[in-house]
Amino acid sequence: MRITNFSLIVVAVLGFVLDRALTPAAAKNIIKEPATMPSASETPAVLDFVMKDIDGKDKNLADFKGKVVMFVNVASRCGNTKQYAPLEKLYQTYKDRGLVIVGFPANQFGGQEPGSDEEIKAFCTGKYNVTFPIMSKIVVKGEGIHPLYKFLTEKETDGEFAGEIEWNFAKFLIDRSGKVFARFDPKQSPDTPQVVRAIEAALGDK
Repeated sequence: MRITNFSLIVVAVLGFVLDRALTPAAAKNIIKEPATMPSASETPAVLDFVMKDIDGKDKNLADFKGKVVMFVNVASRCGNTKQYAPLEKLYQTYKDRGLVIVGFPANQFGGQEPGSDEEIKAFCTGKYNVTFPIMSKIVVKGEGIHPLYKFLTEKETDGEFAGEIEWNFAKFLIDRSGKVFARFDPKQSPDTPQVVRAIEAALGDK
């Protein structure tokens, strides 16, 4: 009889412990915190990429950390090519406040960027006096897409601003924290009020 009473006590105790373990409050208390948390100072994912610049040299996009960056896929023979002029003007106007414009030549749309990097550089600097950084030609859509543009256009990595590049001169604005802040249609000129307001907001201007 003594053994039976002991068994009942054990069962009751185990039942109480299991009941406590299954309650939300108890479950909350046993969740372990991660061993390490991502540091707020780590380079944002969109700036983790290392590119080749127009001269074939490595360019780490992390160099732009803390700045406002506009990524633009550019082309030399497009109806939007004239946007080089307002892009350069924006760069000259805001570069001292932290704006960087980066051009990415691409030939996916109408074959409108067929030249070599040397030819692209000569065109940009000779015709439009471009001084903002231009990278080596890459693929921004479809087969062979560069990882940077895969990041910018996929829902999993760029949320509300995701979606395939529509044409030459699509614009992504990256804020000082390294997050995509805005995206603008290829046909929208860089000097429109909407684009300027977004740049000033990202820069923190009043």
